[in-house]
Amino acid sequence: MQAAAGTDKMPWTDERVELLKKLWTDGLSASQIAARLGMGVTRNAVIGKVHRLNLSGRQPVQRNAAPRAARKGPREPSAPGVRPTGTPSMPTAGSAALKAYAAPQMNPRPQPLPEPKPLRLVDLPKDGRITILHLSDKTCKWPIGDPTHEDFCFCGHGPRDGSPYCEYHARIAYQPAQDRRMRRAG
Repeated sequence: MQAAAGTDKMPWTDERVELLKKLWTDGLSASQIAARLGMGVTRNAVIGKVHRLNLSGRQPVQRNAAPRAARKGPREPSAPGVRPTGTPSMPTAGSAALKAYAAPQMNPRPQPLPEPKPLRLVDLPKDGRITILHLSDKTCKWPIGDPTHEDFCFCGHGPRDGSPYCEYHARIAYQPAQDRRMRRAG
């Protein structure tokens, strides 16, 4: 047998192909087969070779028929099919056998924040408005009015840490998606 065009890592010898076929029909994953073959064989190389050989029909993974021993200690109640929060769920077969992922957590709905109280305008410069020329890192940059009108200005209150806006305008600008959905539904 020849190596696939463009690959120079390792040739697929007849012995390696036979071992691949045997391990595949035994139900090993592509990652497990790659580890057994060694010498630079990757999971993707195994998958590619399996497809080129048109291999299919695997033996189902043998499960132990003996009942499991009972757990020791108290067990938290949970909904059917839902693991306790934070416990990783591990697949036991297939290409995702070694990939860990956490089950979704079931949390109670957070209560929406109360509407912010309106602010009074800060002490304005002599002309009465905070313009773009007056903005700094110590002023809220929330625009007020229409930029094409002469009375357009900015809020000017002190911003909260890490935000260009004061507390009031930050709560308007940064609304959690869940709160927006609840307002639309209600």
